[in-house]
Amino acid sequence: MRKPSLFMMAVAFILASLNLRPAMNSISPMLQAIQRDLGMSSLSASLLTSIPVLCMGIFPAFAVKLGQRAGLERVIGWSIAVIGAGTVLRWFTGSSAYLLLTTVLSGLGIAAAGPLLSGFIKQHFPAKVPVMISLYTVSMAVGAALASGLSLPLSVRAHSWQESLAVWAILAAVALPVWWWSVLRHTRRPARAERSARAAGLPWNSAKAWALTLSFGLLAVLFFSVTAWLPPVVEHMGYGKDYAANMLVLFSLTQIPVGLLFPHLLRRLPSRRFWLALGALSMAAGFLMLWMSVTPWLAAILIGIGPGVLFPVNLMMPIEAVSDAQQATAWSAMTQSVGYVIGAMGPMLLGVIHDAAGSYTLLIPVLLAVTLAMAGVQQLAAKPGAAKVLNKQRAKEKETALPLAE
Repeated sequence: MRKPSLFMMAVAFILASLNLRPAMNSISPMLQAIQRDLGMSSLSASLLTSIPVLCMGIFPAFAVKLGQRAGLERVIGWSIAVIGAGTVLRWFTGSSAYLLLTTVLSGLGIAAAGPLLSGFIKQHFPAKVPVMISLYTVSMAVGAALASGLSLPLSVRAHSWQESLAVWAILAAVALPVWWWSVLRHTRRPARAERSARAAGLPWNSAKAWALTLSFGLLAVLFFSVTAWLPPVVEHMGYGKDYAANMLVLFSLTQIPVGLLFPHLLRRLPSRRFWLALGALSMAAGFLMLWMSVTPWLAAILIGIGPGVLFPVNLMMPIEAVSDAQQATAWSAMTQSVGYVIGAMGPMLLGVIHDAAGSYTLLIPVLLAVTLAMAGVQQLAAKPGAAKVLNKQRAKEKETALPLAE
C-alpha cells in the first residue's frame, strides 16, 4: 500500500477540523430571529447550542469502539458526512422540532470526530503533537469565526436564516473528497486480532483522568456559554445587532493568532500550569469588563485569548499522559465525553437564569464564578509529574505481567 503524504494528511486534517464548529456558531448571531419565527423560549433556543455539546458528551465512547473496529480514519470520514447532512437539512426548517433534529444529527458527527482526531494526531504525527493540536484548535476557531461573522450577512442577503444555516455544509463537501484522497485510500480496516490488541477502555478509575475531564468540562461550560449568549448580552448592553454579532466574531478570531503562536510560546516556556493560569486570568478579566459594561470589543478579545491558550493545553494533556494512539483516543474520549456533558449545562443554565430573571444581568457574574473555579481545577489537573508517575505505574504493571506471559 502506497505511503500517504504527511503534508496532504495534515491538509485533510485541517479541513475536517473546520467542520466542528459552524453548526453551532451559525446559530447565535440569528438566535433572536430564530426564536421569533419558531416561537422558541430562551431555554429551548439554548438547546441549539447545548444539543451538539451533549452529543459530544454522550457518544465519544461509542465512537472510540467504532474507531477500533472500523479504523479511526474511516469513522472520521463518516462523521464529516453526517455533519454535512445535518447542516444542509436545515435549509428546509419549518419548526423548532425539525431544527432541533438537524442539530442532533450534526451533533452526532461532531461528537464522533472530536476524540478520534486526537487519536489521529497521536497515530500519524507523534512527534508533532503540539503543532497539530495548534492546527486543530486554530481550524476550529477559523470555522467558528466564519460561521459567526458571515451567517447574519448571508441571512440578510438570502432573506432566509434557513439558507444561511445550511450553507455551511459546503465545508463538509470540500473536506470529504480530500479526506478520501489523502487518508482513506491509504488505510485499511483493522483485522480482528489487530482490533483486539488495540482495544483500550476509558480510564474511569484514574484520578488523573477525572481531573483532566473536569478541567476540560469547565472550559467547555465557558466556551459554549459565550458562543450561545455573547451577542444577546452585548445587544442588551445597548449596542446594535451587527455590533453584538461581531463581538462573537472577534471572540473567535482572537483564538486564531493565539493558537498559531502557541506552539512557539510553549517551546520557550513549557510549563502547562503557567499557560492555564494565564488563560483563566484573561477570561476573568474579560468577563469583569462585560459585567462593568466597559469596552465590549476589548472584553471579547480577552475572553477569546482564554480558549486560544486553554483548549490546546487541555487537548494535549490527555495525549501526553499516555503512550500510544489507542490510549490517547480513550483518554481524549473520556475527557471530552464527560467534559462536554458538563459543558452542555452552561448554555442551558444561562437560559434558565435568563427566563427566570427576565434579563441578562446575572449571566456574566455566573460565568466569572465558573472561570475562577476552572482556574483552581486546572492547576490540579496539570500537577507536575503526574504523567511520569502514570507511565511508571504502567511499566511496573508490564514487568509483573511478563513472568505470567512466559
